[in-house]
This record gives sequence, C-alpha cells and structure tokens, in this order.
Amino acid sequence: MLQSRTMTDPIFSNLDRNVFDEANPSPYTDGVERGVSEKLVRQISEDKNEPEWMLEHRLKSLKIFQEKPMPTWGADLSTLDLDDIIYYARSGAVETDDWKEVPEDIRKVYDRLGIPEAERRMLAGVGAQYESEMVYHNLKSQWEDLGVVFLDMDVALHSHEEIVKEHFMKCVPASDHKFAALHGAVWSGGTFLYVPEGVTVSDPLQAYFRMNAKNMGQFEHTLIIVEAGADAHYIEGCSAPKYGSQALHAGLVEIFVREGAKMRYSSVENWSRDTYNLNTKRAIVEKDGTMEWIGGNMGSGVTMLYPCSVLAGEGARCDHMAIAFANAGQWQDTGAKIIHAAPHTSSTVISKSISKGGGCSVYRGLVKIVATAHDCTSSVECDALLLDEESRTDTVPDIQIRNNDVTIAHEAKVGRLSEEDIFYLTSRGLAEVEARAMIVNGFIEPIVRQLPLEYAVEMNRLIELEMEGSVG
Repeated sequence: MLQSRTMTDPIFSNLDRNVFDEANPSPYTDGVERGVSEKLVRQISEDKNEPEWMLEHRLKSLKIFQEKPMPTWGADLSTLDLDDIIYYARSGAVETDDWKEVPEDIRKVYDRLGIPEAERRMLAGVGAQYESEMVYHNLKSQWEDLGVVFLDMDVALHSHEEIVKEHFMKCVPASDHKFAALHGAVWSGGTFLYVPEGVTVSDPLQAYFRMNAKNMGQFEHTLIIVEAGADAHYIEGCSAPKYGSQALHAGLVEIFVREGAKMRYSSVENWSRDTYNLNTKRAIVEKDGTMEWIGGNMGSGVTMLYPCSVLAGEGARCDHMAIAFANAGQWQDTGAKIIHAAPHTSSTVISKSISKGGGCSVYRGLVKIVATAHDCTSSVECDALLLDEESRTDTVPDIQIRNNDVTIAHEAKVGRLSEEDIFYLTSRGLAEVEARAMIVNGFIEPIVRQLPLEYAVEMNRLIELEMEGSVG
C-alpha cells in the first residue's frame, strides 16, 4: 500500500499481529492489588516520592472518580469491570538512556516494534513505557543544547516541579469526566516535553506505550508546552497483547501552544481487542498558534477518543485529521472537539472511518463558537466507508453557534466498496484483495500522507492487517 511512498527497507513494513500479541512473562503482577483504593493511590505516590501537593491531587481525583457515574452515552461500557484491572505494576526495570541497559526481554519487544531503529534513523528523541513506568528515555544532544526538555513525567515532576505544578491537569481537570478523575488518581509515567521560545525541532519525538500483562491498565500522562514561536512534532504509539480478558487505557494528554507556536501531535493507536481505550487529549492554543492532530485508531475493542482544541487566542487555528477502523466486535467512537473562544480563529476536521465484519465506527464531534468569537471559520468533513452489509457507521455532530459572524460547513458521506470498481481493477490483473486494498488506500491517503514516511508505512501496514482479517 502507498506504493508511491515506499523506500528501501522501511522500518515498520514487516509488522504482523504476532509482533503485538507476543507477551513476556509478568511475575511482577502476581498478588498485586486489583481495583482502585486510597491505599493504592498512596502507594503510587510513596513509590515515586512525590511532593505533598501531588498526593493531595491524587486523593481529590480519587474522590471525584468514586462519585461520578459511568458515561451512559457513546460506546457501551457496562461490561467493563473496573475492579478487575491492575492499575499499577512495576516491571522492575530501571529507566535508562541506553537501549543496551534495558532488560533483554523488554528490549526485544521494542526491537520487534522497530522503535530503536526509528530513533537511529529519524527521531529527535524517544521514550518507551512498559506497564506503569518508563524504561527508556533519551533526547539527542543537539536539541538538549537548545534548551529542549524531553523527560519521563515522573522525573519531570521532581526536576521541573514548578512548571509541572503550574500546568498539570489544568487543561483537563479531574472534574471533566469519570476517567479523567481516574487518571488523576492513578497516573504513572508518560512524557514531559518543553520547547523553548523560537526553537524549531525539525525531527519528530516519539513515545511508545506498551502494556504487557493480563488485565493491565495504563495511565500515562503527557504534558507538552511549546513556547512562543516554537515548533515541534510528537508521535505516540501504543500496543498490547491479546489475552481474551479486559485491559484499560486511560491516558491523558495536555498541550499548551503559546503565541505564534506550532504543534503537531500524531498517534498510531493499535491496542488489542481486549482493551478499552478511553483516552483524553486537549490543547489550549493562544494567539496565532497552530495545533495539528493526526490520528489512527484501530485494534481496541472499544475506543472513546475526541481530541479537543481550545482556540483561546485571536487568530489561533487547528486541524484535526483522523482515521478509525472498526472490525468485527469493535466500536470505534472517535471525533473532535473544537471551542472557538476568540475572534478570527479557524478549524478544520477531516475524519475518515472504515467498518468491516460488523464493526461500528462513530464520528462524534463538537464545534462551539462563543458569543465574542466573531469572524470564525470551521469546516468538518466526515467520510465513512462500509466494506460489507453487516457493518455500521454513524455521525453525531454538535454545532453550537453563539453569534452570526461565522462561516460553518459540515459534510458527512457514507459509501460502500463499489463492485464496479473492484471488477474494473481485477479485470486489469489485480487480485480481488489487492483491488480492495487499493480502494481503501486511496480513501485514507489524504490523512496518511500527513505522517512522516516511516509512520505512513506503519499505518498502512496496520490497516492492511485489518483488511486481511489478521487482527483479532
């Protein structure tokens, strides 16, 4: 797929489902507490030697979590057993900036996923989280010399405490929803990225989050601050093996884009069918700032994910581009939330979904323009492709306009694989599976081309696996 963009020995082209489903032994989870309790929250904070204010934040979040009801809209969460999840597990590995020092069994996981090779070839820095803690984190010296800070969140809490305290869960408060509160109570690991004023980081940075144990939960916290006039690109990757029992991902991403800055956040989320992916991502964009979200969601049994941009400064803009693939037994409930809180702001959403084997893809979006945000423009385009008669797709837009000086466009289209197109391609010598893949490739190409080459190859390979029915 994406033949026009192939290269010699692409890093991710040989991925198959076994790469993701192969799990290491996890003796470190034997006898660990399941479910959430004050005792567990205090243990997490004590293990990390956190300042008192963070413990207080965790306990307050726990109280909110216990009081808030489960969401009753969107995907069905009634079968999620929160008391059977392991919320905190330490593999015993000590964080390092040298891949050779990562324990061999863990290092092999990342070698198979191609992360060390990607770092060597094209990345400014890499973080790798395994279960609840980072095992590797490194930033190339050329960026460190310019003042860029790229750290494990647990480390940043100590080394940059005042900056963390000023921003931590200010973009997404614990009161936002039940799983934000859960995250605030049990978060562990994640990434802290600080880009100084005027610095352009020309190479992407990446963090890869891997769950390994059965019934595991992962709650990494990503905090990104891009100062005035700076520019950066961060890539998130995720995966987990399939066990046939529930796992939970409830990470949280907070991004602060200062005046005239630009931030691109790309993610390729490929959790197993066991996983409930209930992630929260939000950015606050100041005057003339730009926020770009590029996302691919597949693999997980249930996803509820709606990256949000708050356009807080005059002239701010955002672009949301995403692909969701729902196969048999999957409910991909994804979309975008955009709040135009200042005049002369603009937003674009391009959402594409593919449904196969009875899977369900839902676009759920919000565009809100406040009364004082005049001369704003917003364009939302939702395209859905159904690969069979059993699959389903829905579009649930929420457009709230509080003044008349705006330009809004919303378009939703649903199509099926054309038998005529397939016949035409097969009559020209392509096998039917190749013909179907070519049509799907053309459908998703406008979004995939926004990724760096190697990650475009990875995204296409993952969708190819879904098309083959190999992911299960």
